[in-house]
Amino acid sequence: MNISEEKINRRRLTSSYFSVVVSVSLVLFMLGLVGLLTLQSQRLADYFKENIMVEIFLKERAKTVDIERFLKSLDASNYTLETTYVDKEEAARIYKEQVGEDFTTFLDSNPLPHSLQVRLKAAWTNPDSLAVLESQWAANKLVKEVNYERNLVDKVNRNTRTFGLIILCFTALMMAIAIALINNSIRMAVYSKRFLINSMRLVGATPGFIRRPFIWKGLLNGFLAALIAIGFLVLIIYLAQREWPDLKRFHDRDLYLILFGGVIGLGLFISWISTTLAVRKFLRIKSDRLYY
Repeated sequence: MNISEEKINRRRLTSSYFSVVVSVSLVLFMLGLVGLLTLQSQRLADYFKENIMVEIFLKERAKTVDIERFLKSLDASNYTLETTYVDKEEAARIYKEQVGEDFTTFLDSNPLPHSLQVRLKAAWTNPDSLAVLESQWAANKLVKEVNYERNLVDKVNRNTRTFGLIILCFTALMMAIAIALINNSIRMAVYSKRFLINSMRLVGATPGFIRRPFIWKGLLNGFLAALIAIGFLVLIIYLAQREWPDLKRFHDRDLYLILFGGVIGLGLFISWISTTLAVRKFLRIKSDRLYY
């Protein structure tokens, strides 16, 4: 083989591996984007759930010391995110702001009760858990009534389950497409070196010895592709937060680190398994079939 042919083959091989890195990085970017949407949609659902207010109206004869004790017990509970005590004067002021009418001008007394406003953790903001808590609070001698938007709770949970199922199906579809595309790209790259694999096999090289450089090359390509995909994801996150500043409230560095680690792990794993299977195929193929 002359020098010019060597250069042409080297250029073809470089181009083949470059196309593998590009195709794998694009697929990993799409998977990472789906993962990002999945994680952020869950945080968004939790945000809506945790902003559903539960109001516990207290009896007129409830003593301040008993109210404070009840409030402390709520604060110490594992289901409570935040509690706020609203006395009847504060309730009248809020009513005036919301309705625009001051009923105290024509009523001798304030009929509004003292209340506790409770925000629950997302895991507890579902119909079953709220029903249990409602019965528990209603049994307290201080409590007159427990009130919350039941239709809103049902709607938020129903939409969350539906959206989660859609995301799960879409993720599974994207994963299948990703594995097929990455596997095909790596097979094409290994296919270009099938004669080298056959030559090494004919001179007595062991399968492990032949596979090793291909696997290391595949892992390197998978890692580089993952880094490129992460770069695109970081750019998408930055542009989205600049366009919609409210998204910054969902910024979570640990979540992003998990996502980026998953992209790298997925890139390495798929590259490793695809390279291993591709090399194994050409290790088992007969010499006369290498030309087909």
